[in-house]
Amino acid sequence: MLSQRCISKATPTPLSFQNPSLPTSKNPIFSFSKLSTFHSLSLSRPQPTFLMASSSHFSNGVEALPLDSELDRFAQVANKVADASGQVIRKYFRNKFEILDKADLSPVTIADQTAEESMVSIISENFPSHAIYGEENGWRCKEKFSDYVWVLDPIDGTKSFITGKPVFGTLIALLQRGKPILGIIDQPVLKERWIGISGRKTTLNGQEVSTRKCANLSQAYLYTTSPHLFNKRAEEAFTRVRKKVKVPLYGCDCYAYALLASGFVDLVVESGLKPYDFLSLIPVIEGAGGVITDWNGHQLCWEASPSSVATSFNVVAAGDRQIHQQALESLQWQ
Repeated sequence: MLSQRCISKATPTPLSFQNPSLPTSKNPIFSFSKLSTFHSLSLSRPQPTFLMASSSHFSNGVEALPLDSELDRFAQVANKVADASGQVIRKYFRNKFEILDKADLSPVTIADQTAEESMVSIISENFPSHAIYGEENGWRCKEKFSDYVWVLDPIDGTKSFITGKPVFGTLIALLQRGKPILGIIDQPVLKERWIGISGRKTTLNGQEVSTRKCANLSQAYLYTTSPHLFNKRAEEAFTRVRKKVKVPLYGCDCYAYALLASGFVDLVVESGLKPYDFLSLIPVIEGAGGVITDWNGHQLCWEASPSSVATSFNVVAAGDRQIHQQALESLQWQ
């Protein structure tokens, strides 16, 4: 059985460098002009009302979800944030620009930096009391703590972006006391946007999506960015899973998780992901009926603060709980 314990300690693994290839998606691609209409339809769909305010707790100490109207407001602003990021990214995609190396030797471009600033501006204007933690500039808040923290990755898959492959994505997560309650995977070139919200079904451009059933690992389609980016021990663990699946596939960055949420693939196994790489994925995968944990089956969580270090995590996501358990057993990660 899976452990429900939330652990903050990360598995020390190297940063995952992405270098994906373009898969074929059967998802319909909607025009960007229609996107806001689909979002409006999604947000206006009748939803259950939560009776407790966002600052309240259940009697057993479990954090209550925000009111339904609050979740709607968060989602509306998150859509604006994704729109702003997309405008910047499309401007630079497949154009010439300078590519710099960060301290960890991962690439960064003016598109990453400008997109993050546009995202921060919108969040700060709408929620001045919320904190922001971005991949490029870390903690943004006058206070050292906030109940709500936005975690941003303007371009997840910068190597894909700079090589002209549209399988990167903008990742947006909203944490309530460390728990992801909203997540967005946005592919601004293909104009596809997956939105996961706690207590609701995941949507792609306003239409509900779900993972597919696949009860046996031997029938699974598996994605990873590249096992060559794992350390030796992690690569050996991955190999044990890869040998048991039907089809191993490589590349895609965050887009692999989007395809899993839409029921096109069954399993994603990654090593060395940073918090801004996976926190937004959690509501999207879970809202589509899937499961996402670390390689020990523990919940993925990370506390953002001014002193937080974006440590590395090993992540496994599955559309079916049975193959998730089989993948954990094959990884043998202790």
